[in-house]
Amino acid sequence: MDIKGKAIEMESMIEYQKDSVVSMEVIKKELGTVTLFAFDQGQGLSEHSAPFDAMVQIIDGEAEITLAGEGHTVKKGEMLIMPANIPHALQAVKGPYKMILTMIKSD
Repeated sequence: MDIKGKAIEMESMIEYQKDSVVSMEVIKKELGTVTLFAFDQGQGLSEHSAPFDAMVQIIDGEAEITLAGEGHTVKKGEMLIMPANIPHALQAVKGPYKMILTMIKSD
């Protein structure tokens, strides 16, 4: 799907799937990516770290994000920047949620 130059409602670009995490790369460049995710309730990404800062924007529902062992509830319309090399995990605790993950591979 070519979306360049078109106004698109991001939330409708990706659908929930039962008991799954769904992802779709919107932009993939050498210097970074923009990826949509849809997490069904109870689904998540286990603790990991990335070599670059990453920004999470919640576009539906709310996420429980653990950053360096500290929990954060991030709701629709909110964002959280996850610093490089800091362990983090994401979980759909109170229901499903959708997010945009933007990672810029630069210092």
